[in-house]
Amino acid sequence: MAVRIRLTRLGRKKKPFYRIIVADSESKRDGKFLDVVGTYDPLQNPASIIINKDKLQEWLGRGALPTTTVQSLIKKSSSVAQ
Repeated sequence: MAVRIRLTRLGRKKKPFYRIIVADSESKRDGKFLDVVGTYDPLQNPASIIINKDKLQEWLGRGALPTTTVQSLIKKSSSVAQ
């Protein structure tokens, strides 16, 4: 079972809001997931990225792979925090 860290879409039409989740790579985009790691709100100016670093490190240590989009969000959130 390959585990990925990816986005799931919430919010209504034309108003996207995303959760950063840990899920099996074969599950649907908005289907079952294992854990919620953070949130991403692209409509705020600047975009709001909130990530629980402890949960993220735990899942990365277990072998979960982030998607390219989530990887860029992680980089952006760490550069903002410093």
